[in-house]
Amino acid sequence: MDARKLLLLIMALVMAGISAVVARGMFSGKSEAEAAPIIAPAPQPTGPEVAVAIRPLPIGTIIGPESFRYQRWPAELVNKTYYVKGESDLASLSGSVVRYAITAGSPVTQGSLVKPGDRGFLAAALGPGMRAVTISVSAQSGVAGFVFPGDRVDLMLTQEVPGGGDGPPLKAAETIIRNVRVLAADQRTDKTVDEEGKTVVANTSNVTLEATPKIAEKIAVAQTIGQLSLALRSIADNRAELEERIANGEIKLPAEADPKAERQLMLEIASRPIDTDTTFSLGSDVSRFQRSSVPARPTNTPSVSATPAVPEGPTIRVARGNNITVSTVGAK
Repeated sequence: MDARKLLLLIMALVMAGISAVVARGMFSGKSEAEAAPIIAPAPQPTGPEVAVAIRPLPIGTIIGPESFRYQRWPAELVNKTYYVKGESDLASLSGSVVRYAITAGSPVTQGSLVKPGDRGFLAAALGPGMRAVTISVSAQSGVAGFVFPGDRVDLMLTQEVPGGGDGPPLKAAETIIRNVRVLAADQRTDKTVDEEGKTVVANTSNVTLEATPKIAEKIAVAQTIGQLSLALRSIADNRAELEERIANGEIKLPAEADPKAERQLMLEIASRPIDTDTTFSLGSDVSRFQRSSVPARPTNTPSVSATPAVPEGPTIRVARGNNITVSTVGAK
């Protein structure tokens, strides 16, 4: 091998070594550059803990202690209307009603809630366009006290239809309204708990319900017809019934709707009371010895009382003591 080829080989090896060193420096520099933007976690607020909403709370929501939690909040942003830990008790907010909508994660202010006994409490608990109506119940018709504010019930009307005959009246029960929200039981708008935190079951004599103006009228009339009873609904019934109404075409959703707006619409529809497609049961459905129809009027009984015939022509009034008779002239 001549000197010239040897020199070229040495120069090539030197250039390869320099390239390797430069490439290594470039890649290591890039890694350091990529690691540089990593930002340390932001420091947590050092202010007091305030009550914030765990989930969105629309207007009219009856809340409980599980609706809020305490969270650190910057001291300079704490308002005097906030519920601060150590100065307030979340348990005391149970049964309050949301007056103004509260978004999830937002602090709860004293002005956004209405407590039981405050002026306008029941009006705040009502949804837009809804009315409050109270019915009387007993231990039997009120589900033995297991109906609490916030539950949903069906209203059943039990009555006796006498008809026009002498037989026993027709006994009937009808579900007149479904999916009605309970606003209050007697004077209570929340669940009463004991010292161990367990719900106290108590018999109530009056239950206040949320209804549309038309349904409120129907409930008022139903109380004069017969006995109203409550049937407690399952939480899962609302969803199943809503899906059935959508499948039947009773409820039509917009073709191009925002998923969030569609979900809100479905929640509003599911919360409305229903007074259509009512069901009923007769006495004969329970016992073969009960009637299946209203007693008919006997055919041999005149429907209209007979009126005495009016005499025609000249008449003579004959008085015999207190007895007065009227006779037609020429009549026998």
